[in-house]
Order: sequence, then C-alpha cells, then structure tokens
Amino acid sequence: MSDVAKLAGVSHQTVSRVLNDHPNVREQTRARVLQAIDQLGYRRNLVARALVTSRSRTLGVVSFDTTLYGPASTIYGIEQAARTAGYFVSIVSLKSLDASSVGEAIDYLAEQGVDGVVVVAPQRSAARALDSLPAGMPAVAVEGAHRSPVSAVCIDQVEGARLATRHLLDLGHHTVWHVSGPPDWLEAEGRLEGWRAVLREEGRPVPEPLPGDWSPRSGYVAGQRLAAIDGVSAVFAANDQMALGVLRAFTEAGVRVPEQISIVGFDDIPESEFFSPPLTTVRQDFGAVGRHSIELLLRQIDASGPVDVERLVVPPGFMIRSSTAPAG
Repeated sequence: MSDVAKLAGVSHQTVSRVLNDHPNVREQTRARVLQAIDQLGYRRNLVARALVTSRSRTLGVVSFDTTLYGPASTIYGIEQAARTAGYFVSIVSLKSLDASSVGEAIDYLAEQGVDGVVVVAPQRSAARALDSLPAGMPAVAVEGAHRSPVSAVCIDQVEGARLATRHLLDLGHHTVWHVSGPPDWLEAEGRLEGWRAVLREEGRPVPEPLPGDWSPRSGYVAGQRLAAIDGVSAVFAANDQMALGVLRAFTEAGVRVPEQISIVGFDDIPESEFFSPPLTTVRQDFGAVGRHSIELLLRQIDASGPVDVERLVVPPGFMIRSSTAPAG
C-alpha cells in the first residue's frame, strides 16, 4: 500500500480510503490511485486485513447432496448474494446431515475464522444440529428450521402444495394422488401437509401417498402403481424429477397426458418446460432465499449486541403448462 501511495503521490490514508470506497475522495485522485494499483499489480493482504478488522470477509455454508436441484440452486443463490455483499464463501458439503456431521462442519468453519455460517438444513436431523451452535456464532438456517432457535429463511412448501392441489381440483378432478418425498425431509413434509389439507377442506378422498426419494426412478415406480389403479386422473409429485418418472410410466401404459391424467410437479427445474408435455409445476425462488439469508446473517454480524431470531418465508410461484387439463 505504501508503494501505491508513493507512485500515486498521495498519502497511505488516501489509498486506504479508495480501497474502502470512501466518498470523501476526489475522482481525479481516485483514478490516480486506481491506476497505480493496476500498474503495481497490488492485491490486498486479506490475512492482515482480518487481523486489523477482526473480519475475514468470508462466510461459511454447510450443505448436503449438492447434486439435487434444490440444494444446488440454494447454494448458488447464497453465493451470488454473498459476493454482491463483498464476501467470499467457504462451502462444506456433507454426505449425511446428522447432528454430529453438521456440528463438525460448523466447528471446522469456525476454526477457519468465518464471520458467520449459513446451514442448508432440509432434513430434520440437520435442523436438530442447530440447537448446539457455538456461542456467539452468527448463523442462519435455510429450509426446514422452523423449530430452531436460529434465524431462518424458507420457501412456503405448504402453500406451494396447496397451489398444486387446488389447481387440479379446480380443473374438476375428484381427488389428487401424491408421490411424496423422503420422510426425513421437512420440505417433503410440508408438501404432504399442504396436499392433504386441501383435500380434507374440500371433503375429498385422501389417497395413501406413494413414497419416493426425489429420483425419476422412484417416480417411475410410483407411476407404474398408479397406472394400474382405476379412476386416477390427477397426480401431484413432490418434485419435478419424480414427476418426470410418473410421466414416463403413464406414457408406457398408454395413458395420455393430459387428456386422461393431469400431473403437477414441484421446483420448476430448467428442464420442466421441455418435458413432453411441458410440466405444470410450483416454482421456488432460490435467488430470494439466497438474498434473504445473507441479509439476516449480515444483520447479526454487524450488530453490536444480540439480535432477535427472525424467520422469513418466501412465497412460491406456480407455472401452468400443458401437463394439466380439465377432467374428462
């Protein structure tokens, strides 16, 4: 920094003000400092900066199974929001989200000096791990931590399922069958709850859910079972991947979609509008989840004392495409 100041003909403090975007620097002076920085190839010493400010400008993220669309999109949204706020992100991806693994990951990130952590906790076991966070560690949970003592951001899974189920009933279908997600996933639980609530409110039969594991194969197996049941005209799958498997099973059984069976998914993955037919589905705004989680975390980091626990719920969207039609 001293070399930059000497080349630009300014003080060390002026260089510091330019680097920190201080408003009280003339544009001509700022341009001269930036030119010197570029000429010398200057880079900040982040370790030294962290020692002075007690901030690493790095946030930790703990997640699980980033091959799944939801967790992967959530992490991307968090990373983009953190970068916009001027922070780096250190990600720990776990094979399982049990309390012990999550605790070890948070301890590891704390040792690296992160300023706070975001835990993507879609499973009940991961949410329980948040009960034992290190004292004073700013933290936010994403998805599922509705009973946790830390601030959280989630998409309204129950409302998304209600939108899907209501849409199918409004098309004249007598009832709606459901292919559910894994039981330990709080997102699957919310979608199951919303589907069941609408059917009960309308006095419709509530069929036994068919279990799935988020994969197209599990949806395909469920679809084969549904294709063998008389009177099935509407299916709500707990994610788009399983809906794809259901579509395949009905097509192989000679059942036309949407003429004979209407299908709704959940997520609005990029491929869903290119399914055959294009899939009606619930859309999740992962960008909003990322922005809100970083906002809550930075609020804790910047606070001079304890802050209230907050829970932000992001409303779902609904995309109507060609996989649903009025009951025949």
